[in-house]
Amino acid sequence: IEQNCKFSAMTADMLFDEIEKQAEMGVDFMTLHCGVTRRSLEFLDNNPRIIGVVSRGGSLLKRWMIDNSRENPLFEQFDRVLDICEKYDVTISLGDGIRPGAGADATDRGQIAELLVLGELTERALKRGVQVIVEGPGHVPLDEIEMNVRLMKKICSNVPFYVLGPLCTDIAPGYDHIVGAIGGALAASFGADFLCYVTPAEHLCLPDVDDVKSGVIASKIAAHSGDIVKGIKGASERDLAISRARRELNWAEIYNNSIDPEYARKRKEDSASAGKNVCTMCGHLCAIKTDSNID
Repeated sequence: IEQNCKFSAMTADMLFDEIEKQAEMGVDFMTLHCGVTRRSLEFLDNNPRIIGVVSRGGSLLKRWMIDNSRENPLFEQFDRVLDICEKYDVTISLGDGIRPGAGADATDRGQIAELLVLGELTERALKRGVQVIVEGPGHVPLDEIEMNVRLMKKICSNVPFYVLGPLCTDIAPGYDHIVGAIGGALAASFGADFLCYVTPAEHLCLPDVDDVKSGVIASKIAAHSGDIVKGIKGASERDLAISRARRELNWAEIYNNSIDPEYARKRKEDSASAGKNVCTMCGHLCAIKTDSNID
């Protein structure tokens, strides 16, 4: 593409040369869409979606396979992928090129067909001593998130699971960082290991610095919420620390234990309660002061 060629003109050697070039440069992990196969694409053809293939890499590979009447080189020559990753100590992120792009398409036959392939490729990578993580779906209703996490863990040998959100509703362009955090918190609580952050710009445009900050913070909140459920060391302790600080109206400690101390401090100091040991929600009728008989 960068050489002004049609993508269908790409050869397998060109693809693997680029992978090795980036590995040699020091890339630590690569997302490779090895599970987009001619067989898995048949499930899409026979079971049409609301939105077809929404993965950029997945759609390019699909088009290449159709135009050339060939199998996906990343699947067909997976041992070649493993040779490169083993040589340069690169972790493979097995991408979900047939992930659903709408809640209505979640957990369909195309998605599951690809997941079964990824399970087989995961085993082959582990036998070669190549580290591997598996990417999970992006658009999944809340009631299907647990099933998706547990299914992936079962099929893919319990390797780390990397979810793209997931987004539990499709109605919130401009607020998809919130949608992703809701789905991500659930996914993390059920065993997802790695959350891909989502910004307010998702589905609309490239994110700016503020979008990135909002997206990262939302995903960190989701991850922390999941860590509490899983009993990860230090997660609940932080919540206890801020709760105790609130009981004592210790604003310095409240800020220190906040996910974004600078923003929390700014909101307090920009309000009418600046410099006071109460907030503007209750003011002089502060419930904590009343309950603890604090003047």
